[in-house]
Amino acid sequence: MGVSQVEFYGHVRQYHNLKNEIDQAIHEVLESGSYVQGPRLKQFEQELAHYANLKESVGLNSGTDALVLVLVALGVGPGDEVITTSNTFFATAEAIWLAGATAVFVDIDPDTCNIDPKLVKAAITPRTKAIIPVHLYGQSAEMRALDKIAKAHSLYVIEDCAQALGARGDDFEFGELSNAVCTSFIIQKNLGCFGDGGAVITNDSGLATEIRKLRNHGSLERSHHSMGYNSRLDEIHAAVLSVKLKHLDEWSELRRERAKQYDSGLVGTSLKLPTVRPGFRHVFHLYVVETEDRDQLQAYLKSEGIIAQTHYPIAIHQQEGYPWGRSARISGSLEHTERSAARVLSLPMYPELTAEETDTVIEAIRSWEKSRNVAAGSAAR
Repeated sequence: MGVSQVEFYGHVRQYHNLKNEIDQAIHEVLESGSYVQGPRLKQFEQELAHYANLKESVGLNSGTDALVLVLVALGVGPGDEVITTSNTFFATAEAIWLAGATAVFVDIDPDTCNIDPKLVKAAITPRTKAIIPVHLYGQSAEMRALDKIAKAHSLYVIEDCAQALGARGDDFEFGELSNAVCTSFIIQKNLGCFGDGGAVITNDSGLATEIRKLRNHGSLERSHHSMGYNSRLDEIHAAVLSVKLKHLDEWSELRRERAKQYDSGLVGTSLKLPTVRPGFRHVFHLYVVETEDRDQLQAYLKSEGIIAQTHYPIAIHQQEGYPWGRSARISGSLEHTERSAARVLSLPMYPELTAEETDTVIEAIRSWEKSRNVAAGSAAR
């Protein structure tokens, strides 16, 4: 029997697979009467730090706040510059602006779509305070090169790991070469709760303590040491994440299996397929292809009952909310960023995606390409 429709997300399937565990965890929280900053949050923070092989983790209410609070805790603010990329979710740059600093955009490596370390070096000025590499689509940036640059110029490195929890490089783990790792737990992430959530993971205990104060109105206990924010990961979300974290590596392996299936099934097509650096462990938050005819392919897939989405079709510096002036600047050309934004298409990718469904997507793409080639041949005649 063929597949009639292929959805983009597998959230409900994942819940059904873990329903008994998740329902029990939520029930225990509800019966405990402790819903904010209770034992389940502490438990999850310990589990997450252990998973990351880092000393501390701090649960927050979003990945955006994770970035903001790290910047604030490190003293990055007005007058400072933070180097990052423009081909990411708006929140990466938004966090820099919310901290009062200036976002400096550099171009990407066209193969991986991650930040190009050579261009980072060229963008540094006396005002530069930090670098935020985004591990886009689930593959780590070139952290060894970035670490070398950061140390040479005394810069902070903050990893935006919202899409790459569990990824690693050829000779480094995430968090090994930075001041902090920031991640998101919104439902579509590889590790997601049933709402908003995020965390900072770090080896810097002093930084973790400062972020714990900031997330709770500047307070560790009942005394307020400074002003802060209301940015706490709730007990129910923490309980759900504890259940799911045990399965994360297994899910990452399933994502890689589906990616290999796409790779072999789409080889020889006109699509640009994802590039995985040798020795890197990609966790395929997204499986992103590129084509000049992105909109036509997306529409064709939809007509075949296959949902594909775009991440991210408008680069940050091209959006209406981009604050031209002192709070943002572009270093050099963003040619590769803009080209990628105009061509990217994310195919269905999640652990619960079946081999049969993946084949359905592959067959539809090959059918689209065949029809396009026939039409091009007829026009040429």
